[in-house]
Amino acid sequence: MIGILTKMKDALIIPEAKKENSKQVKIKKIIESASILFSRKSYHEVMMEEVAKLASIAKGTVYNYFSSKEELYFSIMKGRMEKLILSLRDYIELPLNSIDSLRSFVLHLYMFMMKHHNFFMMYRKESLNAEHALCTDLINLEKDLRGILKQIIKSGKNDGIFRNLDEEFCVDLILGSIYGAVHRGIENDLAEEQMISERQGIYDFIMHGLFSGFQNDDALPLKNKTIVITRAIETSKESAELFCRLGADVITFPTLDIVPPDSWNQFDEFILKKNKIDFIIFTSAHAVKMFSKRLEELHQSINYASIKVVAVGNKTSSVCEKYGIPINIIPKNFSSDGVISELLKFKLHKKVIFIPRSAIGREELPGGLEELGAVIKSIPVYNVAIPSAESLAPHLSNLKKSRPDLYIFTSPSTFENFVQILKINDPVQYFMGFLIAAIGPTTRTAIENRKLKVNIIPDEYTIEGLAKAVVNHYKMK
Repeated sequence: MIGILTKMKDALIIPEAKKENSKQVKIKKIIESASILFSRKSYHEVMMEEVAKLASIAKGTVYNYFSSKEELYFSIMKGRMEKLILSLRDYIELPLNSIDSLRSFVLHLYMFMMKHHNFFMMYRKESLNAEHALCTDLINLEKDLRGILKQIIKSGKNDGIFRNLDEEFCVDLILGSIYGAVHRGIENDLAEEQMISERQGIYDFIMHGLFSGFQNDDALPLKNKTIVITRAIETSKESAELFCRLGADVITFPTLDIVPPDSWNQFDEFILKKNKIDFIIFTSAHAVKMFSKRLEELHQSINYASIKVVAVGNKTSSVCEKYGIPINIIPKNFSSDGVISELLKFKLHKKVIFIPRSAIGREELPGGLEELGAVIKSIPVYNVAIPSAESLAPHLSNLKKSRPDLYIFTSPSTFENFVQILKINDPVQYFMGFLIAAIGPTTRTAIENRKLKVNIIPDEYTIEGLAKAVVNHYKMK
């Protein structure tokens, strides 16, 4: 009996589903036909009879779904605008810096309008005015679109990345440039490959006008170069800015997320016991930040009066200063060998050297110092993880839409995670035809272990040193 009832229930559901599907098909045909007509004629010239005829649907059926031409028109406009705003927010809200956000906005808006060119022609043909009751939502959506772009510009100005220009003025010029390019693209019936090239040209044009570093073309040695930078999420922004100031089109691709260690037990025990410390070595800015944050959480402080602090790299040093940590030594060579060479000046026998570091840090530094008789306390204060799929989505999208000239890897982990994120089974094949830069010898070794050639490596193992090396490489070509 239950089986019979189930079959009867299914029999009732299927026709209902078919009915619903048929309704959606008709609505879609009506909207597509109306979009074509509204894009070719003014609003007042389009008749509902024409819509029905083009859709091969009875006029009465059209009125079953849309009570008037006005309702049909604004349903099309509102639906497309809502879809545009939603997709823009998906692309814009996740990137970490204004450059990524601007790039995503420009590229996505251009491609959306090219894909829905009938909607675009409707959108540009009719002026929006509040005399139509159904127009209020559309006007608000237009404000939302402008607001997204305005916020990107404002953020870029606050960070010193964009010029100090009036935001409304910039919004008008940027949207005007994109819409002008879409008109041109529609008129020339561009193929997809041409559209990809066109949208990049639009972005370059807009970025050149906004970016604070684009004031002297002679100072743009990396102009027309597309560079992918793989770094931790927190450092992607400053790295992008550095290369943008040199004229490059930068695609930031964060492959590392800095997270707390699996356990703070080892660190907490060492700090709370007030162990003697003769040297502290900070090998990265991340180590300084996580070290300082955990001290604050423990309500503890360090008396640096009798401690010599070593900061590896200018960035690490500047972060130490920010947290009030006095620096005694900055090695000339920002590597394990550089640190060991600097500390050879001191008698290290039985001296306690505290190294707050990554959970996956390499052993060359603690091992080398231990050989000199030092007592090493190497304790993890952070770990590295692959960023979430959600945070990576816009960066993956930007990467797929571009053809880079150069890939920059700033640690072995950034390289290995990049390969893992993109599911690259054959790195040699994937990177064929592209240049690769590594920030230092350790990163270079990790890359070369995958049978790849590293084309650029700096003398100074910092992002600034790498930028100089990249510029010199292209100058030599």
